[in-house]
Amino acid sequence: HLKVFNSLNSAKVITKINKIFFLILKTLKSNNTIFWCGNGGSASDTQHLSTELVARYKKERKPLRSVSLNTDTSALTAIANDYDYSKVFSRQLEALSKKNDLLIVISTSGNSKNIINVLKKAKKLKLKSVAFLGNNGGASLKISDLSFVVPSNVTARIQEFHIFLGHLMCELLDNYYTNRK
Repeated sequence: HLKVFNSLNSAKVITKINKIFFLILKTLKSNNTIFWCGNGGSASDTQHLSTELVARYKKERKPLRSVSLNTDTSALTAIANDYDYSKVFSRQLEALSKKNDLLIVISTSGNSKNIINVLKKAKKLKLKSVAFLGNNGGASLKISDLSFVVPSNVTARIQEFHIFLGHLMCELLDNYYTNRK
């Protein structure tokens, strides 16, 4: 755990984290929505982080527009049944998003078809996208507008940094919105 975290302690990493934060902030300041999605443990992380924005993280602040595409079981099962599981996120994004919204995907491999498809759909819809990835980033690395790759092939280590990164974004947003009073 410490080896992975220590390897990510550099000016380059901090610059990348800042770029992601400012893209999230720009989206929210424009009254746009952040859409999240992932599979397995990453699906849980998207629900967790989306809820931190809608409810609150640590500080009392206004609710922020955030939706996890993993939470509508009727949509997920209907799309998987009527089309294909590879379209469960892209179909929802097409239905729910509007110009200047943001997609954040979380994937330890970056190679899941439904993640690749939703990133391609975001491009087609002219939405910005951020990918929290692991390993070498997989196919998602080349499709997303901004990405953060955790340099590990151990799923647990990748997920630990993804949730840290998500919590860091939440804390920075808390600070921004509560210091504006």
